Amino acid sequence: MKKVSGLWIDHRKAIIVTISDKGETTQQVLSNVEKQLGRFKGKHSTSSFESGLVQADDRQQSGFTKHLKVFYDEVLSLIGAAQSVLIFGPGEGKGELKKLMAQNNRLDRVAVMETADKMTDRQIAARVRHYFSSSKVEK
Repeated sequence: MKKVSGLWIDHRKAIIVTISDKGETTQQVLSNVEKQLGRFKGKHSTSSFESGLVQADDRQQSGFTKHLKVFYDEVLSLIGAAQSVLIFGPGEGKGELKKLMAQNNRLDRVAVMETADKMTDRQIAARVRHYFSSSKVEK
């Protein structure tokens, strides 16, 4: 069997299940990034110049994008040797990763991209095993 990977991803974490002749491994990568920075615990400041205490939106977005780039690079390094990749998850993370794979000429490795809600690690592993054991994919 060739080396294949399944990947559940969102902006906060990625669960990577790799299946090869040597067996199955599961890895978790955390992004350690928060979308909304600024106010603490959702409370407003009592200062009259609160807007000066919170970073501008474009600076927040730039920092967010830089953190995600590091996160996606780490995920790509872990699935680098896979000949076929199943990408699934909620939200925009899977599309952003696919776009990055296209920029790195790895798009031919994407078997399919699906939308999936929150799943446990065991559910993710079962989904990947089921997909790659089915007749849809050449072994």
